[in-house]
Amino acid sequence: MAAANHSPSSPYSCAKDSGPVIPTTSLVTFLERVQETAFQTYERSKFDHKDFIDLSLKFDLSTTVKSFDEISKTENGSVSTKDFEEFIGKWFKGAGEDLVYVEPMDFETEPYGFLPKVENPEVRAWALEVHGLWKKLSREVSSSVHDHPELHTLLPLPVPGMIPGSRFREVYYWDSYWVIRGLLASKMHETAKAIVTNLISLLDTYGYVLNGARAYYTNRSQPPLLSAMVYEIYNRTGDVDLAKKALPALLKEYQFWNSEIHTMIIHDAENCNHSLNRYYAMWNKPRPEASAIDKRFASKFLNVNEKQKFYRELASTAESGWDFSTRWMRNPSEFTSLSTTTILPVDLNAFMLRMELDIAFFAKIVGDDAIAEDFLTASHTRKKAFNCVFWNENMGQWVDYWLNYGAEPKEPQTWEAQNQNQNVFASNFVPLWIDLFNSDTPLVEKVTRSLQSSGLLCAAGIATSLTNSGHQCRDFPNGWAPIQHMIVEGLWRSASTEARKVARDIAERWIRANYVAYKKTGTMHEKYNVEKCGEYGAGGIYRPQTGFGWSNGVVLAFLEEFGWPKDQNIDCN
Repeated sequence: MAAANHSPSSPYSCAKDSGPVIPTTSLVTFLERVQETAFQTYERSKFDHKDFIDLSLKFDLSTTVKSFDEISKTENGSVSTKDFEEFIGKWFKGAGEDLVYVEPMDFETEPYGFLPKVENPEVRAWALEVHGLWKKLSREVSSSVHDHPELHTLLPLPVPGMIPGSRFREVYYWDSYWVIRGLLASKMHETAKAIVTNLISLLDTYGYVLNGARAYYTNRSQPPLLSAMVYEIYNRTGDVDLAKKALPALLKEYQFWNSEIHTMIIHDAENCNHSLNRYYAMWNKPRPEASAIDKRFASKFLNVNEKQKFYRELASTAESGWDFSTRWMRNPSEFTSLSTTTILPVDLNAFMLRMELDIAFFAKIVGDDAIAEDFLTASHTRKKAFNCVFWNENMGQWVDYWLNYGAEPKEPQTWEAQNQNQNVFASNFVPLWIDLFNSDTPLVEKVTRSLQSSGLLCAAGIATSLTNSGHQCRDFPNGWAPIQHMIVEGLWRSASTEARKVARDIAERWIRANYVAYKKTGTMHEKYNVEKCGEYGAGGIYRPQTGFGWSNGVVLAFLEEFGWPKDQNIDCN
């Protein structure tokens, strides 16, 4: 069961999707057709759906569409590989060609004061190689995107930035937080500020920070960590101008996440109402970047409303950053039972709490005491909601809360213990990252013991879940850099000796796993197998990726905080 003792009726019975939808562009719609043809033409093992939605036009759209319509196709929509590749070569520039390599403005081969706690020469040499990867991931949007945006799905951005790597050729939202943490360890403060500048540009243009800087991502956001990025940069640089620039944008983002579609009210046993947040994408069609695959999953539904509801769940799960995991499924063995919009996620609400605290901090800096007071009050109100809605005393964890299906956002739902998802996920421990929680030593020690007995701690780090679902990339035995970092940092910031010991142990396991995998493959990876030190992760609808922005950032952040003693072995054994 996705939620212990909770057996909701089929989430698609009598489903009607009536939520908001943000229109996409004509180019994206056409590229979905190209992607579908590629899906029919190539072997699945050689097909990456995103490669085709990222193409940019050499000529105008109408002429390109006309040529595409003239290609001879079979009944199932496929064309000969030769004809298809000739068409692609003639009418498109390659995916990623609308991004241009640019030397980072503040990169130094070995920055002054770089990782002073890393005393082991072998580890230090590797850390410098990871530091050097920033040069490989640095990009700026080409002049063509600015001059002819109608030819591109890539969105114009004002300054150069960092991409995650491999198939992820554009700036991504929540990835950027851990990229920034690594850049700060690399003393690249200006590059870190540039990332924030680009995200604020998207927020100013669309009213929210997009999932990524592509036209097909305009229908959703991602975990809201912009305030945390600004805070970390300010903490290193004391840049008051950055705080002044960011505060209006953060207030706008806060308003977006507290709009009607993203909020639900829970009425607790003490007669209190708590307004909490959920993921809810503004989309009810196949995701353009995975359109051909999404349609196959949706083919089991015969009703249009059921399909639209499923498509919104897919996009909302992508908005969560956890695409995909049994965490979001009513039936863990059935992918189409995704029901993300009916869940109040504990980590999203932790990020909202962090945003409230950060906004109060920045408001104080710029001299707006009224805003500071309002957001401090909001943070304490949300902390109370955590205690009432998410906290599970028996487990010693905060857990997701499942909404009663079909309820309207304006209608308060009465809290029920059976609606807590009592399955164990790494997200259950993310609130430790928030100072309001990690400053409570007895609480931290209880949660630490729960983590130690949870089954999530493995040889090479923290597993994302306990469910090995095979086809899911956010499930066991995969471990992700952001999860390791948030939990470790939360434990380490506490006053508990035991919690700090556990934090150091997890960080060392993760560093070893990354190091050994790097030495074997020559690359940093998007995810790792936490059961086997030095093995990268697997699963999902695309091949494991290398690069990789957030993995680089977390390793550098861990090495900056914990160092590596001169005589300490770095190998897996």
